[in-house]
Amino acid sequence: MRGITLGRVAGIPVQLNWTFLLVLPLFAWLISQQVGQFVEILGLFGVSLDADALTAGSLPLALGVAAAVGLFVSVLLHEFGHSLTAMHYGYDIDSITLWLFGGVASFEELPEDWKQELVIAIAGPAVSFALGVLAFVALGFPLPPSATFVVGYLGVMNVVLGGFNLLPGFPMDGGRVLRALLARNRTHARATQLAAEVGKVFAFLLGLYGLLSGDFLTIGLAFFIYIAGAGEAQQTVLKAAFEGVIVGDIMTPRSELVTVDPDTSVADLLARMFSDRHTGYPVIDRGSLVGMVTLEDAQGVREVERDAYTVADVMATDIASVTPDADAIDALELMQERGVGRLAVIDAEGDLVGLVSRTDLMTAFNVIQSGGTAPSLGGLRGDDALPTLDGR
Repeated sequence: MRGITLGRVAGIPVQLNWTFLLVLPLFAWLISQQVGQFVEILGLFGVSLDADALTAGSLPLALGVAAAVGLFVSVLLHEFGHSLTAMHYGYDIDSITLWLFGGVASFEELPEDWKQELVIAIAGPAVSFALGVLAFVALGFPLPPSATFVVGYLGVMNVVLGGFNLLPGFPMDGGRVLRALLARNRTHARATQLAAEVGKVFAFLLGLYGLLSGDFLTIGLAFFIYIAGAGEAQQTVLKAAFEGVIVGDIMTPRSELVTVDPDTSVADLLARMFSDRHTGYPVIDRGSLVGMVTLEDAQGVREVERDAYTVADVMATDIASVTPDADAIDALELMQERGVGRLAVIDAEGDLVGLVSRTDLMTAFNVIQSGGTAPSLGGLRGDDALPTLDGR
């Protein structure tokens, strides 16, 4: 998730996603419409305010803006709670981003030690609860009515924020706490799978509530929780399966590669793709790799011109590559990052030694999860057996 970088705090880039620019005015308006109701809520805590005075003129909108900004600052501090705790354990933080559903801290590597994950997951809600307590303490001092409202609002909402995040909706904080507790006597992958299943149920119930109440923001949050939880669970299972597996174990070696020449016409290339049932080839010129060409590249040429264009005209020369000793999971992540289905495997001398595709990786994964033995993994047995990606 990317956005406009505002600066760095403790070495962590703080960003605003474009969706934040939409939701901040919306939150300010919603709060301004609920000033009277919230004055009644504060009254339950012994805070006496004149609702008529606070709802007069343009004051509600000003209170809404101040409260909305304060709320997102609170969310930012919540994320710093996670991030600074993670940094204490030696993890690097890619960024903290404010967006449509609050904030997200992007870790370069997620903790797999259950004790560390438990502390990191609790740190965010702990900050929110602490901010709530400080706000209620501040209400004990004489403040102008407007400031009393904003401080009281932030006090209540920080407590709500901390409590909501502890609900078991993986990958929310509560879901990560659940995974950490499950990982005490299970593999990290299995604990993730179980936490994700609980998170799906939570997301369904949250979405149902949003649907019945007509709250589309809640429906969107439920959808995000469902998709993000399933995606992280899948990635964790893949990472566990490929532990100890390198690209050289699963690549197609050069001796078995099907290649094309740069002067092959696009028409001949498509005919060859049909007969070989391949959708991508390394392009070799005088024994050296000069590019990669795919079906998508060939389809970019109009049919009437395919005899006139050659592979050299349409191939990609910015070749995504890995070394034979790279981790298999790193190869998969690079494919996802570059949006490609295959990577050239280049040795230390710069020579092409093979090709690894997404199909190679998925075939290897299916063999491993079925109890097969990865060359450098030694197989999975008993309680360490991995669940399939669909949960069966």
